[in-house]
Amino acid sequence: MATLSKARRLVVKIGSALLVDRKTGLLRGDWLESLAQDVAWIKGQGANVILVSSGSIALGREVLNLPLENLPLEQSQAAAAVGQIRLARAYEEALNPYSITTAQVLVTLEDSEDRRRYLNSRATLETLLGLGVVPIVNENDTVATDEIRYGDNDRLAAQIAVTVGADQLVLLSDVDGFYTGNPNENAAATRFDVIDEITPDIEAMAGDAGSGLSKGGMKTKLMAAKMATAAGCAMAITEGSVLNPLKSLENGSSSTWFTAKLDPHAARKRWISAMKPRGQIVVDDGAAKALKNGKSLLPAGIVEVSGDFGRGDPVAILDPSTRRLAQGLSRYTAQEADAIKGRKSSEIEATLGYPGRAALIHRDDLAL
Repeated sequence: MATLSKARRLVVKIGSALLVDRKTGLLRGDWLESLAQDVAWIKGQGANVILVSSGSIALGREVLNLPLENLPLEQSQAAAAVGQIRLARAYEEALNPYSITTAQVLVTLEDSEDRRRYLNSRATLETLLGLGVVPIVNENDTVATDEIRYGDNDRLAAQIAVTVGADQLVLLSDVDGFYTGNPNENAAATRFDVIDEITPDIEAMAGDAGSGLSKGGMKTKLMAAKMATAAGCAMAITEGSVLNPLKSLENGSSSTWFTAKLDPHAARKRWISAMKPRGQIVVDDGAAKALKNGKSLLPAGIVEVSGDFGRGDPVAILDPSTRRLAQGLSRYTAQEADAIKGRKSSEIEATLGYPGRAALIHRDDLAL
């Protein structure tokens, strides 16, 4: 079973029902303060932390005197716009006493599914984590065009975990794990401590019931578990309303852990290798040697570019003898790659007319 004290990169999903008092619509300040203590403890162990937090709509509708439930789309978007400012400020104030800098990152599920936007999101989050920042991620509800469902943040948290190569994901929920049935309706329902494989029988046990502020049920959590574990990230579902919920999980509070078969690095490399390449890049001997030593592919080492690929598309990398060497996700289009091939990274802006990334394919997006 995973232990938070050994996490290298942890993503924590926080639902509205935990962060906002349902009766008053106000922030649960004491709970958020205890969560900040937990985050400081985990970062003190040397781990990166990302928080995927709902709550903007719940906070905004209290300010706007809107009903607790059944808001039309326009009012949900307006509440999100008002509440997002308060949500970001609350996290900033909670973590500041621990000298932890926060950042607000608003994304949609599509940002993770589109490879070009996926690369942009990954690069931004990686940079923030490298600077010691705790990103506060939320779905961009203010521009949502379909029905807003808080439960989507379960899947969003899993996609963020996949994007940054997290090894652990914790869903702080209003239930203390995954049960054989709905424990509120079936007294005989039992909780799983560990699930090593999500079988059809396990999937059949998932229900749709959610709490008042959070509409996401067990089905969305199970979808998150499948996504996370396939990418090498272990996932826990635990009851999060208690103070210091992460410390409680570490100390053995009731939960269900979904185990991962691979580590995130190996899972990501397998995913990249399995893609169908959209083009080819031939590199020189120096670049081929650098790639074998775990380096990124720089434009200076590129000899030839072929195919019609866009940013984020997979491309095959060939050695000088045109033998397949690796495959990776390009940070440039085929036209851009052809224009900067053989050039130093410092010459990219002058060649293209706008700044670009130093590496054409970063080592994290490369599979030998």
